[in-house]
Amino acid sequence: MATTGLEILRKGKSDDESINWVTATFMILFHVGAIAALFFFTWKAFAVSVLLWWVATSLGIGMCYHRLLTHRGYKTSKWLEYSLTVCATLALEGGPIFWVATHRIHHQFSDREGDPHSPIDGKWWAHMGWILTGRSMHHDTTTLSRYVPDLAKDKFHVWITKYHYVPMIVLGVILLAIGGLPFLLWGIFFRTVAGLHATWLVNSATHSWGSRRFKTRDLSTNSWWVALMTWGEGWHNNHHAHPTSARHGLAWYEVDLNWYAIWTLKKLGLARQVYSVDLAEQPRQANEVRVADIAAVPSQDDLASA
Repeated sequence: MATTGLEILRKGKSDDESINWVTATFMILFHVGAIAALFFFTWKAFAVSVLLWWVATSLGIGMCYHRLLTHRGYKTSKWLEYSLTVCATLALEGGPIFWVATHRIHHQFSDREGDPHSPIDGKWWAHMGWILTGRSMHHDTTTLSRYVPDLAKDKFHVWITKYHYVPMIVLGVILLAIGGLPFLLWGIFFRTVAGLHATWLVNSATHSWGSRRFKTRDLSTNSWWVALMTWGEGWHNNHHAHPTSARHGLAWYEVDLNWYAIWTLKKLGLARQVYSVDLAEQPRQANEVRVADIAAVPSQDDLASA
């Protein structure tokens, strides 16, 4: 029987580890563009890149792809959901069906056989290798519909998944027209590469180093520095313990800018049914155990039998 695309994605580090040259080529070009941006620095271009970094990775990836579409930690109107989805496509992380399906699979098989990007398969694999090798699933909405039946029924999400690159191209043309090469290099290439590596650190760093408030069945950790780079996504152990919570930074000192934005939407009447965990009501399952203090990293067999 032929192996399906879904089986390949669920296997984590698949048997076919050949480089996906389409994805790899774009990654190389964007990294070259990011380096080139350093030679075309202007403060206006830098400001544009920071603004677009927030739009793509905070409004888009953190608030929309992750907390809204994947875990349904809150609800909002369709016009706002679709607008935030377009913002997420500007991060160059694929369409919503691919991203959400991959992340739901990650939670189902976290740090076990089937996790698409666990550091158990190597920190390089968890950070970037899983994107560069194997088969691309970005457009296979039929195969992925098992994990995203809610999105697969939505014509907009199906369409934007197929044409997720269109908003980035349109934005690039606009930036080139109004600000020339500096705006293009900083607003597209530099901020995209910075956003990608920040997001990938959630897959690699927050399953390798940090503290653990909750005793979860995976290696998820809380990392303050990853949280600062990802607008709050680095409080990953909190998130794995309470996946549907729209709030990841549970203590007052755990800065979670994505949560502050969702809270603001709620106060403005733009978000409803917002689920937020109250840390004071949670039993202390672990006392800030560091990953380095764990006696041994469990093997695949140990995790599978857990």
